[in-house]
Amino acid sequence: MAQLILLPDKERSVLRRHPWLFAGSVGRLVGQARPGDTVEVLSDRLKPLGRGAYSPASQVRARMWSFDPAEGIDDVFFKRRVAQAVARRQALADLRDQDGLRLIHGESDGLPGIIADRYGDTVVIQLTSAGAEKWRRAIVNALVQATGCSRVYERSDSEVRAMEGLAPVTGWVHGEAPAAPVTVLEHGVRMAVDVEGGHKTGFYLDQRDNRRLLGELAAGRAVLNCFCYTGGFSLQALAGGAASVLSIDSSGPALDQARANLALNPQLPAARAEWLEADVFQALRDFRKAGRQFDLIVLDPPKFAPSAAHAERAARAYRDINMLGFKLLTPGGLMMTYSCSGGIGIELFQRIVARAALETGRDARILKRLQGSADHPVGLACPEGEYLKGLLVQAD
Repeated sequence: MAQLILLPDKERSVLRRHPWLFAGSVGRLVGQARPGDTVEVLSDRLKPLGRGAYSPASQVRARMWSFDPAEGIDDVFFKRRVAQAVARRQALADLRDQDGLRLIHGESDGLPGIIADRYGDTVVIQLTSAGAEKWRRAIVNALVQATGCSRVYERSDSEVRAMEGLAPVTGWVHGEAPAAPVTVLEHGVRMAVDVEGGHKTGFYLDQRDNRRLLGELAAGRAVLNCFCYTGGFSLQALAGGAASVLSIDSSGPALDQARANLALNPQLPAARAEWLEADVFQALRDFRKAGRQFDLIVLDPPKFAPSAAHAERAARAYRDINMLGFKLLTPGGLMMTYSCSGGIGIELFQRIVARAALETGRDARILKRLQGSADHPVGLACPEGEYLKGLLVQAD
């Protein structure tokens, strides 16, 4: 096994059990290692610190598999780690009977570069690191054994793979495509999941609890759902008794799927739903000119800042969309506003929303801080995993 020897005083992050070793912390590689190979990580004084996956093309030069220098990284290791991740979710009552569930959440489950979501009998994996790529077969086998699912689809088409020197990979890696569309039942609402062509792994499981909260708040309210994708928030609002739900997205195919999802739920009042294909920013400006207002607004935009380097530009976009939201919100109305940008921390996001309220002359207060569901945990040693953050605010 090759050895990755750190520069002086660069072992502190490893001792704090942070799983990433950046190129600037690495002194030298002793021996031969190909992308994804397991290397022994040592301090500059040659103290063993653990074992990680080597990635020469990435600024994250290694991702730690284990902080135990003696632990073997093999098929048995992945079988154990995957089984532990699945068992942790089964131990939580709110997650136990969910049709749609994140089974592996990367670093937070001790499996950096590995995402696995289950939709009924189908598991969708996304492998974003050289180490995960190296152990693809072991990961798939471990998931099949831990879940009993009959099929696994790979969606390793994230842009992050390019930073690891990896090409996109998609396709069925275990079992065959199902005869019927994949669907999940979430809080009484049926949703179709496009595992092959949808965003991420086909659905935004991280917003499950927040969609339920929206349904609890929606009764009798005029709801505006911005960046609605396939209608998860919209359908929960209808299920919660919303007076009307206007949903906007720039993607025609996503809106077609949203309409199809509504049709999967004949118990919902379809006449109260309106779908609009448009640029959200321009649509909200047009609503403002027309004097329209809404009692409950959802702002769940795409990632504006993939890294901290994009934070300044992204902050302007988040401020603009929140200003438009405040301008359209009725007095006493509620707004659920989110950022899924890793480069925007919760403190910065709160300042952005506060500034948007100030610049629109609204007195607003936070009723609740919002985050991902419990199957998207955040490791205490790796806070960078907390990408989704949100606020439920009320404005006078």
